[in-house]
Amino acid sequence: MSELDPDTLLPSERMRDQAKAGEVTQIHRGHRYADEGDTLVVDDATFEVVAVEDRTLGDLTDEDARAEGARDLEQYREMLDRVHDHFEWDDDSEVVLHRFEKR
Repeated sequence: MSELDPDTLLPSERMRDQAKAGEVTQIHRGHRYADEGDTLVVDDATFEVVAVEDRTLGDLTDEDARAEGARDLEQYREMLDRVHDHFEWDDDSEVVLHRFEKR
């Protein structure tokens, strides 16, 4: 177990604020950036990574999107398109789920 730089999992201030507020409880990334049991500290809040799973974009649901701060999967896809240059949604693209809980 290790302590992560919060930017590793939560790359924007908006996401860090949403995590502190309990609005973001997971993030999918293109690579594995943490292991279960790792922690990160955002201001005075400590979070523990409780699940890390390999998935594909096609596996994501509206529930996943809400856990990442979006209204639904469509808005989540739009957010990805805005923040990633040349992004194209491919259901077969591999991603890694990182779920965390506030301690």
